[in-house]
Amino acid sequence: MDKQETHTTGISQSDRIPADLLFRIDEAVTHYPISKRSASLPLLHLWQNHFGFIDDSAVNWISKRLDLEPINILELVTFYPWFRQQPAGKVCIRVCRTLSCALAGGFEVRDAFCTAAGINPNAEMHGHTPPVSADGKFSVEFVECLASCGSGPVALINDDLVEDITPEGAAGILSQYH
Repeated sequence: MDKQETHTTGISQSDRIPADLLFRIDEAVTHYPISKRSASLPLLHLWQNHFGFIDDSAVNWISKRLDLEPINILELVTFYPWFRQQPAGKVCIRVCRTLSCALAGGFEVRDAFCTAAGINPNAEMHGHTPPVSADGKFSVEFVECLASCGSGPVALINDDLVEDITPEGAAGILSQYH
């Protein structure tokens, strides 16, 4: 079952924790013997990397695992823009919006990615639910600095850093992810 399917079928993420993820979670918690609360961010990253997003069942499960209240986890999920509460596309396009990339054409590159992916370029790009193409293949969102200011505009496409992007080159870049 993929990320989207888990969400849309009504099965909560916490009902489907695979053994390898549970092992990595348990191992991560051991790095914080004095305060398990400090493991909150690493566990959220592990969870999102596996499922693609963090649903309410994840918030509850992680809070119980760390002996915290659910609000302690939810406040992290809603504060940090990297975490999402809804599934993104299978190909997640994160375009840098900080000053150097913006000045180099980052907003135009974002619009070009949206157009190439079939997403309305005027869709809301901030928050925890990036706009997703009708086929579920792509999502496009803004993120803060991707630490490649000298080669902007840049984007993180899944785990691939793509630099020196032009609006004219966006469709060709996406064609590599079909």
